[in-house]
Amino acid sequence: MLEIAVRYGYGSGEAFARAFRALHGIGPGEARRTGAALTSQSRMAFRLTVEGSSSMRYRVVDKADFTVVGLKTRVPLVHAGPNQAIMDFVRGIDPQTLERLEKLSDQEPHGIVAVCDGMDPSRAEGTVLDYHHGVITSAVALEGTTALAVPAGAWAVFTTSGPAPQTIQELWRDVFTEWFPSNPYRTRTGPEILRTRLSPQKTEVDAELWLAVEPEHC
Repeated sequence: MLEIAVRYGYGSGEAFARAFRALHGIGPGEARRTGAALTSQSRMAFRLTVEGSSSMRYRVVDKADFTVVGLKTRVPLVHAGPNQAIMDFVRGIDPQTLERLEKLSDQEPHGIVAVCDGMDPSRAEGTVLDYHHGVITSAVALEGTTALAVPAGAWAVFTTSGPAPQTIQELWRDVFTEWFPSNPYRTRTGPEILRTRLSPQKTEVDAELWLAVEPEHC
């Protein structure tokens, strides 16, 4: 019995016997003599899951007040896959209107941007929000367009690239599930701004996400 005890890591036969009795209800000698039914216990295994291993490119900038000038609609929030309501809305915009708008872009993020405002705090799938398709500018709105005034403040700017649209949706998810819990910032009232540049095949995207933030303890 001592040989068995040592083989399985026990310091003495007595220690092995106590552990055996605690598990099976009888001692090892009695079990051997009587052939009693014993309890089998599977070997324990431990698995380590590492989360947050992906790197995230970001910067925090202070920005003066500005205006989002463009066209506005109400759309549902979609967490995965194309947002058909946004796609249909953008397809219906006159290209000449987009050209006129783009000329108003005079500050970061430059060019035509997608702006989400009035989002439900729950961020639940299917809740509705205001979607603006336009530019960031200090100019006044064009006739037939809308204007969203945005006050000065700090912005966290995240960049990513990869397959569209999942790369953008994964960035949004990772920012709220990984970046905010790990950094001394919280969101403040303000729109969420996304600038995208699609590849010629429209399968890959370079994206820049702007979120209004403030120090967590302010």
